[in-house]
Order: sequence, then C-alpha cells, then structure tokens
Amino acid sequence: MKYRKRILPILLSICMLAACGRSETMSEQDIAVMESIAESVAESVAASMVEAMKSENGNSEEASLESEEASQPSEAEQAVAASSSTPIGDGFAAEHGALKVDGVNLVDQNGDPIQLYGMSTHGIAWFPQFVSRDSFQTLRDDWNTNCVRLAMYTHEYNGYCSGGDQDYLKSLVRTGVDAATELGMYVIIDWHILQEQDPNVYKQQSLDFFKEMSETYADHTNVLYEICNEPNGYASWDSVKSYAEEVIPVIRANDPDAVIIVGTPTWSQDIDKAQANPLDEENILYALHFYAGTHKDVLWNRLDSCVQNGLPVFVSEFGMCDASGNGANDFNSTKSWFDVIEKYNISFCCWNLANKDESSSVFKPSCTKVSDWTEEDLSESGKWIRDYFRSK
Repeated sequence: MKYRKRILPILLSICMLAACGRSETMSEQDIAVMESIAESVAESVAASMVEAMKSENGNSEEASLESEEASQPSEAEQAVAASSSTPIGDGFAAEHGALKVDGVNLVDQNGDPIQLYGMSTHGIAWFPQFVSRDSFQTLRDDWNTNCVRLAMYTHEYNGYCSGGDQDYLKSLVRTGVDAATELGMYVIIDWHILQEQDPNVYKQQSLDFFKEMSETYADHTNVLYEICNEPNGYASWDSVKSYAEEVIPVIRANDPDAVIIVGTPTWSQDIDKAQANPLDEENILYALHFYAGTHKDVLWNRLDSCVQNGLPVFVSEFGMCDASGNGANDFNSTKSWFDVIEKYNISFCCWNLANKDESSSVFKPSCTKVSDWTEEDLSESGKWIRDYFRSK
C-alpha cells in the first residue's frame, strides 16, 4: 500500500533510536531523552498511517472504522477469552456452578443443598497414571461420582517440600484440575500434610503454592482447596487455626468466594475443637476423616453433635478398613457412618484411587488399567464403594 513507503523512513529512525538506547556507554539521562524522542516518533508514525489510510480510501470515516476493527480481538481470541471465563465442561459442576457454605450446608449457585462425592487419589507422585481424563471419566460415567480429590503429599518420600520435583507435581495437579473441569466435575486441591504433623512446618511453601493455584484457577467455579490434610501429633487446633488464618487470605486475594476445607487435629478427627473455636471466615468446611475398621460410635456421634451445633463438615477422606489403610474391611461400621453422612447430606471422598497392595486401594495390585475397570480389576473395598456410588 502507498502509506508503507511514506512511513518507512520513520520506522528506520525508531530502529536507530532503539539501538542507541541499548548502548552501554550512554547515561541514564541520555537514554531517557532517546526514549522520549522515540515516543514522539512513534506518535508521528501513527499519525502518518492514519493520514495515508485516509488518502488511500478517500474517506476519513471508513479509515477510522478500519482502524477500530483492527484493534478488536479476532474470533479465535474471543473464543479463548470465553473459554477462560466459563471453563467448565458439560456436567454436574456446570449445572450447579459456584458453591458456597450456608450454615452447615454446602449449596450450589441457586442456594440449593448439594452433596459432592467421589474418589481421592493416593499420592499423585506415586500413582500419576490415575490422574487422567480417562480415569476421571470412568469415575463420572460408570461409578456415578461428581468430585475428585488430588492428594499431593508435602513431606513423605520426596514430597513437594522435601526434595520432590515441584514443577512436575504442579503439572500433575494442573492435569487433574483440567481433566475434572473438562468433565464437569468438582475437584479438590489437597495439600496433603501427614508426617510433618503441623502444617506450620511448611507454611511458606503452602502460601506460595496456594497463591499460584488460586491465581491459576480464580475463574474456575469447580475448584475447592484443602489446605492441610491431617494435622496430628503435637499439632493443636490453635496451631492449625493460626496457619489457616494466614493461608486463607492468600487464596481469597485471588478467589474471594472459594470454598476452603480446613483439616483438624488428630488426623482430622477433632472437629469438636473447631466447633468450639471456629474460624471467622465464610465458605469454610472442616475436614473429618474416618476409617470404619477403627473409628466407630465415638467419632460418628461427634460428627452428629458438631453438625447439630452448626459446624459445616466435609468428609474429605475415609476408608472401610482400619486407620492404617490396611486390615479387614468393616462394611457394617461403614454403613453406620453413612447413616450420619446421608442424614446431613455431607460431602465425602473415598481413599484411594490406586492399585497399591493395601485394603484401602480400590484396585487390585494386578490391575494395570487406568479406566474402564471391570469387576475383576476391583479390590473388595473397590467393589463396595463403586456399588454405593452407583446407588446414589
């Protein structure tokens, strides 16, 4: 076009000025002067382009419209923007939208009570093959679940804070969140403390991690954050509460309405401590974990009492076996637990989605498939919980 010839000398001038500005021998004052001149030249280029376009088109109004249209995003760019603001695929999470805590209830975008239920992964670093779209789709379509929990260990065996590959672990979390999002499922990002006992041990790493995750998923209405899996040993509720009071604002800065699950002392059993001195925050759920072979009427009565007294609870981990994750399954005790869980419409995730040689894993060690599991692939606990999910 004609105006290209008219602005060429000016463009060459800009290049020369930019080159001078990078000279190591020039003072900062000289560079500032050159930058000012470059800005003036850039304005001249813009003016020349508009003038040339007016001359070529013979109509100033048409040239103005062309310039305005050029500044608009393309259809592809608009599609990307739309997908980032509405990232959830068709399914349960798309239907129910952003969640919040109302009294003891978890409710959906319409204010209706909702119950999340599904599987928790084992440590994603050790069983990454099950953090996949195919695995989650089988859980959704065949097992009738609507939620998955991504357990990222922080300490054990090169955990996130003890020598593990942090970039790799975060990539697994992103893979899991993206897969759940595409499938219209809710997903919990679990900071899985255990052997370090007190979440304050790796508090700074937690702050950094949740800052990054909440920045990444601020627009995802299907993401929940579990900020400390199972405080235990010397960790008191006061200690856990002080930790939560630092981590929660980091998440809230990016995602003000996020639902956050807070672990409780004694491997997330002492919900009564939280009930006596709860956090002064909205959209908080308190974690209760149980293993039916070990934990019986004392703990389920505690759950019943705490909910009756206004504590919102999420059973973010449970098993049918004993507290070690092994031993015999006690399905009668599990049924008693679910009498209380269903009475209050409490959300829950079963431990664990893996083929580890232990009672709590839902697959036999011989199972190498990551989806479309058959009866022969499932452990005793796997068959029971799959049938329970299907019955809902």
